[in-house]
Amino acid sequence: MAFVSFLIPCFVISTDIAFSCQNTDDFVGASSPGDIVIGGLFAVHSEMLRPEEYPIKPVIQNCAGFEIQIFLQTLAMIHAIEMINNSTLLSGVTLGYEIYDTCAEVTKAMASALRFLAKFNSSEDVVEFKCNYSDYVPRIKALTGASYSEVSMAVSRLLALQLIPQVSPASSAEILSDKIRFPSFFRTIPSDFHQTRAMAHLICESGWNWIGVIATDDDNGRFALESFGVQAMANNVCIAFKEMLPAYLSDNSFHTKVDHAVEKIVKETRVNVIVVFMRQFHVLKLFKKAIERNVNKIWIASDNWSAAVKISTIPNIRQLGTVVGFGFKSGDISTFQDFLRNLHEKPTDNNKFLREYIMLLSVCAHLEYHDFQMCVSNQSQDDLLQNVENKHQIWRHGFLNANIESGFIHSTIIAVYAIAHAIKGQCKDRNCKDPSAFTPWELLEELKKVTVIDDDKEIKFDSNGDMSTSYDVLLWKEIDGHMEITTMAEYDPEKGHFIFEDEEKKKEFLNLKKIQSTCSQHCRPGQVKKVTESPHTCCYECVYCPENHYSNQTDMDYCYRCNNKTYWAPVNSTTCYRKTIHFLAWTDWFAIFLLLLSAFGVVLVLSISVIFTKNLNTPVVKASGGLSVCYIILFSHFLIFLSTIFFIDEPTEFKCKTRQALFGISFALCISCILVKSLKILLAFSFDPKLQNFLKCVYKPIPTVVTCTGIQVIICTFWLIFRTPFVKQNFSIPRAIILECNEGSIVAFGIMLSYIAALAFICFIFAFKGRKLPENYNEAKFITFGMLIYFIAWIVFIPVYATTFGKYLPAVEIIVVLISNYGILCCTFLPKCYIIIYKQETNTKSAFLKMIYTYSSKSAGSIAVSQISLDSKSSSSRATISESCKSEKNSVNGNCHFQAPGQTLRKGKVLPKNTTRTMARKRLSSI
Repeated sequence: MAFVSFLIPCFVISTDIAFSCQNTDDFVGASSPGDIVIGGLFAVHSEMLRPEEYPIKPVIQNCAGFEIQIFLQTLAMIHAIEMINNSTLLSGVTLGYEIYDTCAEVTKAMASALRFLAKFNSSEDVVEFKCNYSDYVPRIKALTGASYSEVSMAVSRLLALQLIPQVSPASSAEILSDKIRFPSFFRTIPSDFHQTRAMAHLICESGWNWIGVIATDDDNGRFALESFGVQAMANNVCIAFKEMLPAYLSDNSFHTKVDHAVEKIVKETRVNVIVVFMRQFHVLKLFKKAIERNVNKIWIASDNWSAAVKISTIPNIRQLGTVVGFGFKSGDISTFQDFLRNLHEKPTDNNKFLREYIMLLSVCAHLEYHDFQMCVSNQSQDDLLQNVENKHQIWRHGFLNANIESGFIHSTIIAVYAIAHAIKGQCKDRNCKDPSAFTPWELLEELKKVTVIDDDKEIKFDSNGDMSTSYDVLLWKEIDGHMEITTMAEYDPEKGHFIFEDEEKKKEFLNLKKIQSTCSQHCRPGQVKKVTESPHTCCYECVYCPENHYSNQTDMDYCYRCNNKTYWAPVNSTTCYRKTIHFLAWTDWFAIFLLLLSAFGVVLVLSISVIFTKNLNTPVVKASGGLSVCYIILFSHFLIFLSTIFFIDEPTEFKCKTRQALFGISFALCISCILVKSLKILLAFSFDPKLQNFLKCVYKPIPTVVTCTGIQVIICTFWLIFRTPFVKQNFSIPRAIILECNEGSIVAFGIMLSYIAALAFICFIFAFKGRKLPENYNEAKFITFGMLIYFIAWIVFIPVYATTFGKYLPAVEIIVVLISNYGILCCTFLPKCYIIIYKQETNTKSAFLKMIYTYSSKSAGSIAVSQISLDSKSSSSRATISESCKSEKNSVNGNCHFQAPGQTLRKGKVLPKNTTRTMARKRLSSI
């Protein structure tokens, strides 16, 4: 088996006529006559020797580096033609062949193509120039080959002149699918597009994104690299470096470029996967150098060398690491294997390739496989000829079978059969023993419609001239100390996925993930990739997802945003969390505190009601407006305390609509009643006739209360109808949803509060005017204090309410409501309760009469003094009278002339004591 490894790049240099080109017939590598001749182009040698003389002459040189795998393809073509001739496929018509060696050189391939274009049966092999080749009969009807895409591109352009069909079993460059540039080109393998996509898919699924690429600097290598670059980008795979090696081994810079490529591989420590688009002899040189440098990587092999036995048997090949490759799907080639077993019986007269192979076996027969290449390379031309003369022919049975690359063999056989089926279509109504029965361009049209049966499957060319067969994913494994090429999976180009035969194969595929080949470490869930200054997107930093963002997969390019209305996420989160619903619940300690305050207020209202009910006929209760007015005021206070309940717990539509309306109407009712009391007190104790007249007109208790409260009812009704409050979800807090009542209209809410404030201000003005009432009954002074408390509370409320958010926003309004309600309640009723309970001696009719009498006496005296002051500014006579009246204490009947405010001067009288007492009783009774 190891002999195969070094037999392929054998170096044959000979001056013998058998190997040199003296005439055009010597140029043919293998041939056989037939009614219809098919051409063949194969790179049986890896390079063409360069001439040593100077100047260089246009002479076709000999070739070197015998390629066993390509030699086997020529044998496969010969075998297929023999199979067809021995079958009934082309009954009565035999196929012949002419196979040429391109030596992997476009120049030599073009020379062969020129001979193909020569006119049939022309003794001089002359290509005629014509404007129309429709009736032209060239030397061949179709061509199989070439081995390399670069050669096929050149040859196909030349053959397109006469539209000679070319069917390649190995040229996979994507550009050859272009039927405008290559109208006569077909192939029995898929385009490199599928191969490069499969490679990118494999790399992506294995978790690799930082790789290197090495390719030959020819058309095939460049096109493969370009196609792979596109596929890699589509799969988020970055190419860390690209190294191009000279296409020809004879290039003086070849070894330098190989050393540089190996040095690059060693230097890039993060690159553990190398994709190689090269010919087999290039890979051989690269791997030998890599083994010397102890390189251990994963190598992704292209179809050119993925199944190359000569590479897999390199000494210490296991040190290179793992080789994963893509090879063309093979079919049944058992008949070809039988053909090889009997190859030693075949004549070699018309097959120079076979003669050379036999010579190589004879020269190096005494060596083991690994020393075979060294043996051939060290042989001089004379030594080789001498050794051949002195050696007997030794045939190594099984050697060729061990070196079979089944994918290429199968595609070569299919190519020959496709041409044969096309010929069959042309020969239905024609005598194909006549070479001019049909022309190549007619065969080309027939070839487009050909269907070949292979393993009970129908395969045919698509519109691009390609056969979309599957790929075998090959894995090089060491078994019993030898490197074996095994099939790990199958890749379906149409569906774009891998197919595994069993779980063991799938496990082998998954094991590839254990090798890391990334520019940066994988970003964990909760992190996101942040591109660095590197031009490659695969080089990045892992940063945490910000708040309210998350990532739930590795290596995400961006973080998903949570739905901010209902979900949230902390920094470095892998998921979103549902926001908690917040509101001022019954169980909240602050809500409990406020409820206790409200409950205490209700208890206080009830207690005051009981006290006033028990002391119904006392002057204090009567002076407070009677029990009915007190009950109304106390009931409104009760409703205000009750309204705070609607500010607590989960908001509902009913609560939102009820709480402000209940509070607003109740407060308006309370202030209205207190306003009536203020008017009554001011009317009772006012000595200003103008003010009294105004107060008498205004003072209408029931209409005043109904009107003032009714206006508030109308405001709230319009509010609830046109811009009703509603439940709103507040998302301003990152991790919570605040359920709150939206007032619907801030304007309506402001109008409601402003109206209450206006009533309170009027009440405050009237109460302020009566602030100097009797000490034992100065209710106006306490009303003034109550209104002041109300104003202070609500003035503070406005900025606090505007700047507060969260679940405690309703608590702010509750606090203000409680402060203002407690302030008015306490200032209105607690002083009276204090008198009723602790100063019962002052809560009698006589005590009230005495207090009012004293206040009335002082008020009357102050009025007289005020009037005298005004009269002093009048005539002197009036002043004399006034002074004498003031000085004579015992004037008759106490008469004295004075002018009342707003009246003309008249005779005045000093009020007697019994008159003052009568006035006091009237005031008490009015109160």
